[in-house]
Parts: sequence; C-alpha cells; structure tokens
Amino acid sequence: MKQFVALFLIFIQYSVASQEINTFEKPPVFSDCINTKTDALQTCFDANVFKIINENFKVPDAISKYDFKGEIVVLFEVDTTGSFRVMYVDALYDELKVEAKRVFKLFPKITPATYSGRKTYKQYSIPIKIPLEDINSSTPKAFAKPETIAMKDIAARQEFDSINKTLTAYTNKALTSQLNIQFTHSDYARFDRAMNVIGTNSHTASKPFLYEDVSKYYDFEAERETLTRDTKTWAGKKLWNEHLVQIQSKDYWFTIDPIFDLQLGSDAGGGSTYNNTRGVLVQGGLGKKFNFYTSVFESQGRFADYVNRYIESIRASDTEPIVPGRGVSKRFKTDGYDYPVAEAYLSYSPAKFLNVQFGHGKNFIGDGYRSLLLSDVTSPHPFLKLNTTFWKIKYTNTFMWMRDVRNEVQEDGAFLTKYIANHYLSWNVSKRLNIGLFESVLWQNSNDRGLDVNYLNPIVFYRAIEFQTGQDAGNALLGASLKYKFTDNINAYGQFILDEFSLGDVRAGNKSWKNKYGYQIGVKYYNAFNVDNLVLQLEVNRVRPYTYSHNSIVLNYAHNNQPVAHLWGANFSEALLIGRYRYGRWFADAKLIFGTRGFDFNDGTDNFNYGGDIYRSEVDRPFDTGVEIGQGIKTKTFYGNLQAGYIVNPTSNLKLFTDITVRNFNPEVTTANIFKNNTVWFNLGLRTDLFNWYFDN
Repeated sequence: MKQFVALFLIFIQYSVASQEINTFEKPPVFSDCINTKTDALQTCFDANVFKIINENFKVPDAISKYDFKGEIVVLFEVDTTGSFRVMYVDALYDELKVEAKRVFKLFPKITPATYSGRKTYKQYSIPIKIPLEDINSSTPKAFAKPETIAMKDIAARQEFDSINKTLTAYTNKALTSQLNIQFTHSDYARFDRAMNVIGTNSHTASKPFLYEDVSKYYDFEAERETLTRDTKTWAGKKLWNEHLVQIQSKDYWFTIDPIFDLQLGSDAGGGSTYNNTRGVLVQGGLGKKFNFYTSVFESQGRFADYVNRYIESIRASDTEPIVPGRGVSKRFKTDGYDYPVAEAYLSYSPAKFLNVQFGHGKNFIGDGYRSLLLSDVTSPHPFLKLNTTFWKIKYTNTFMWMRDVRNEVQEDGAFLTKYIANHYLSWNVSKRLNIGLFESVLWQNSNDRGLDVNYLNPIVFYRAIEFQTGQDAGNALLGASLKYKFTDNINAYGQFILDEFSLGDVRAGNKSWKNKYGYQIGVKYYNAFNVDNLVLQLEVNRVRPYTYSHNSIVLNYAHNNQPVAHLWGANFSEALLIGRYRYGRWFADAKLIFGTRGFDFNDGTDNFNYGGDIYRSEVDRPFDTGVEIGQGIKTKTFYGNLQAGYIVNPTSNLKLFTDITVRNFNPEVTTANIFKNNTVWFNLGLRTDLFNWYFDN
C-alpha cells in the first residue's frame, strides 16, 4: 500500500511545504495563527489540520467492528481563495474514503498561501491512523488531554516521513541550472538584448546557452511571474502555468511534460499537409552541478511539395527518406513520412569555469540566423562539448560523431562514420568588441582509425595535425567571427569561413576554384523605433563554390545528407530581413529571404560539379578559373514567412500558432530536378517549441 501511495504521489505532481519557510513563501494561515511568527506558521497550520480531523473524524461502524488497523492517506489542496479541496484519498475501504472527504468539507476558509507576496495554492498529504483511540474511547472529547493529541500528531507525521520527508515546494530550479535553454531563434530574441548590453562580459555566439549563464543578465523568474495566469483548478494550472509533473527536494528535482507538434495545413499546389508529433520530455538535476535532459518524439508528417521533394532528394536509400533537421525516416502511408527522434544530454559543471556536456543533439556557433561555422540545420548526433570560461574568454570544444548515409559510401551495408572536432574561442576585447576564432577538422574512420586521439587535445592546432597525418586523411577549416555593439539597441556581427586559400591565385585575380571561402554580415536592432520587444535583423551570407567539399566525396562538412553549416551548402548569395515581436504571451515573427544559388545540370550531357552540392567531389569541376557564385543553373529564390501565435504554457513552451509561407523558385534553365515552382503554404498548429524548423531551403 505504501509503495503504491509513493508512486501515485510522484505522478500527480505532489509537493509538500518545506519546514524551512523563507521570507518569500508563507503557508496558509488559520485565524488563530495570525499572530504566530513566520518560522512557526507551518507548525501552527499542521496543528490546526490535525485538531479538526481528530475532533470530527468518526470511524464507520462497518469498519470498527472488524478491529481494523491501518491508515488513510489524504492529498488535499488549499487554493488561492483559502478553501480546502480533497484531491485524492487512499484507503482500504470506501467507507473510510467517504468519511475523510466529509471531514475536509468541515474545514473553514482560511488565508491562502503566498509566494513573493502573491496568493498561490499549496498541496499537502496527511495520514490518518486507524484506530483513533481518543475518539473511540469512553473519555469525552472535551476532556481529551491536549498533550495526548499532540503526541499522536507527531507519531503520524513521523510514520509518513518515510515517503515525503525530503520533498519541498517546487521553485523552478531549472531557471538557474546547467540545463540548456532550448535553442529556437524566436525564443532567444527575448533575452538577446539583455545578453548584449554594453558593459557585460557575456558570450553570445556558442549556443545553446545555459540557464545559469543567461540568468545573470535576464530575470526568468520575473518573466514567468508576469506571464502567470490566475487559475484555481489543478487542470488549469497544468495547462497554463506549470509542468505536468514537478518534483523537488533539497538534493534533486525533475519535471515531466508531454510534447506536441500537431499541424494541419494546405499547399496551394500540393494538397493538404499535416504533422503529428507526440512525445515526452524529462529534465532535472541532482545536486547543484549535475543536470539531465531527454526528449523522445514519435512523428508522422506530410509537408509542402517543395519540402517533400527535398526530403526525397536527400534520402539515405530508396526506402529511407531524410526529414531535414530530424533524421532518417520511413514512408508513412502513400505520401507521408514516419520519423522518430530522440535527444538527450548530461550537463555537469565540476567548477565555475567549466561545463561538460555529453549527449545526442545539436549545437550552433554564431550571432546570426545562419551560421557558416556550425549550425543546427542537420539532424541530431552524438557530441561531447566542453565550455571553459575565464577572464574575458570563453573557449568551446565540440567533438561530434557524424554519418554519411549514401549508398555509394556504405561499408558492408552499414552507414559510414566520420568525426568532427571544433575549437571556438570567444574573446571580449572591450565592452563593445568581441572576436571569435574557429577551427575544425573532419576525418573518416579509415583503417579503423576511429576517434583519432590526435584531435582530442582541446588546444592543439588542427591544421598542423592534419598535415602530419596526411592531408587526405582529414578536411580542416578555419574561421572567425566578430560582433560590435554600437549602442544597447544596435549591434553588428559577422563570420568568415576559410576552407582553402591560394594567395597566388588571389593576386592573379583569376577567380580560382581554390579560393573556397564565405562570409556573413549582419545587424540587429532591438526595441526598434522605440517599440519595446520589437527586434529587427538584416543579414547577408555569401559562400563561394566548392566550400565545405573535398576531393574525397566522404570528407565533406555534412551529416545525414545535410550540411553542417549553411542550409544551402555552397555557391550561393542571400539576404535576410527578419522581424520578431512579443507582447505578453502573444508573438509574431516575419522573415523575408532573397537568394541566388547555382545548381548542377546532371542532364547526361553536362554532369559537372559547379560547387553547390558539397557532397560531390571537387575533382569533377568544369574549369579551374573564372569560378563565380551562382555558376551552373543560376536560380533566383524568394522565401517569405509570417507566423503569429499565443504561448499557451510558458513553462513547457507550448504554443498555438498559424503561419503562411510564400516561396518562389526561378531557375534560368529547366531540368528534370530543377524547375520553376511557386508555393503558398498555410499552416495552423499546436507545438511544444523545442527546436528550429528550417523550411527555407
């Protein structure tokens, strides 16, 4: 019976008031406890509850004749009006349950509990031991000795302590923990300005951020309090304000939430669309330095026609399409995709200057919407990340396990494994200027090489190691980033990626294929035009042909048939204009993208690699000089998206939204795979917003 009660308590979000009440939290107060000192209020409340029960509870005759011995466990709540409500009664006989509920209806209305001065609800559990000797004895209740009742109360509480002695009121420890803040561009815009205020020593490029780091600059507690809806029912609290399950003690805490991504839409040229994602998210902490996170998704979906065609174009095999950003799928019915996904990580901070994470997920480096260094457009993968922060430096090392899932590179029917090791050093040169240095090397598991120990040294220079192990054994890239804060509301940022460089060819001015590089320039305007919470962003990205590719078709900067950096691979130029606005729980995002891209013909006559497909070998290029962005099938693209919605639950980030996408794709030459098409895609959905969807391919 006790084991059942304990299990049940966990899954109904049961929290017991702490015996150590701080100045921000007060328990419910009976009328005769009003003048009691704050640190004794909980004891006074307990005494009154036991007194009312002992004075009014009567063991039913049908039970007392069996000489029954045991206990009843009552879970009850004192709501924001000060009313008592029984949530659950656990007892062997129904008659005892009925009697317990009857007694609690006799409780008076009292002063409700408060947290930071605001009325709040409190939930408790209490055991009622049977037999109740003082009630069933021949001694009149009026003559029962107070000390006898007091002793019995203490004994009952000690009996139940075996289950609940460590549980305390849930205080949302996640908001100051070593957990990652789920990386979505829309949500990060909330605190982006706070992280960029002049005079701070924050580092904003390496993402996702830790709650612990951002909470120094942004008050998550105040934000949650502002967004809290006044609701009195358990269901209302779970829907609008809380985790479904939230458990906390002095030494640990954890939460459980359902995951939804339910969408219905219509593609004007491709028919109806849908997405049906269900899942569960569990996160928590053990002590102050160790946190964990896991989410499991089960999904089926059909998207706009251009997205479905992209899914088919990057498939692992004829029966394994790849949903971008999610991973390998299988076909669902005749025109849909079934794509399960799991993400998880462990986060440990053994010292103030070091955080270590090991998991299965995605990372991002940059201050822009795109990243030319490391992006989150590909599907989740195993990683080990070390963040070291000291003085004005933040140094991030990320080791990743990647896969090449194409038929032509399979070994014994298995997908090929490859590895990426990244260094990123962020230096706050001054209160206004930040400079970042990036280095990456990718190698394959040739000759059972595995995770090469040469690259595990977190401060080694990868280019030198690549040269010593043989240039064909790996593919190294160098990069840099820059951010400058003009004012609290305006900052500029940029990136530069260098895959290969020939100074002689640059001097010759012949536009050699060897000059493989790209750059990004952007600016953000916070509280634009004096409108609070309005963020405007302008960004330009250009990447020359053959960047991120290699003379070996395996050593490309990619995973699961998707680029690890920019979504479009290489051989492109784009300009983005993004606007984001929040008002309370309401939000709106707008995005406009104008681009020029170059595609291969692959028509049987012209099968050259023009530098856009990073999976192709650069050996197949048509010429060595005169290489320009947009070469091949030059294609003008436009992508526009407008999304608006309402945050149903800010704790789980559950959002109700609607959006419309307009896409124009206009190549100069038409082939079987590259042809003009226009899309108008309307969507309506309910989503637990945990990651970025990139449909702007």
